[in-house]
Amino acid sequence: MSEPRFAILVVADESDEFPAALTYAGVLTKHTGARLVMLRVIEPTDPAPWASITEEMRRQAQDSAESLTQRFAAEVWAECGVTAEPILREGDLKPALRKILEEDASIRLLVLASEVGPRGPGPLVAQLGRSAGIGGRAVPVMVVPGSLSRAEVRALALPFVQT
Repeated sequence: MSEPRFAILVVADESDEFPAALTYAGVLTKHTGARLVMLRVIEPTDPAPWASITEEMRRQAQDSAESLTQRFAAEVWAECGVTAEPILREGDLKPALRKILEEDASIRLLVLASEVGPRGPGPLVAQLGRSAGIGGRAVPVMVVPGSLSRAEVRALALPFVQT
């Protein structure tokens, strides 16, 4: 039985810098034959006074997340010619990320983009910088500067796949 292809994981969000991470992961995926896994974590909804309202809020959040990942999958297909495998999880980001890395041993790289500006690199990037990583098994993290243009991101990724 052959070993499954290795995978590159990118965390999908609506930040201005996410396209840099998606482009970088897409270029690497295309040139390495890897799988592209796109994780979207849906924040838990605050409970409403009636269960039906809470359930409707969850359904709307799920629909929004599905729509967002479909849009991002279409973008990476148009730009890089690769298919993204969307994974939707509900909960807090770091535990959901830890769990997906534990579940899928083929994931060998996590690609994130850093924020631009005085607020810092972003909560997940900052947390990874302060701690011992995500926990569980060790997976390298590539942080792409969110200020780069798509052409600059592509140029950054290509030396890794051409060596």
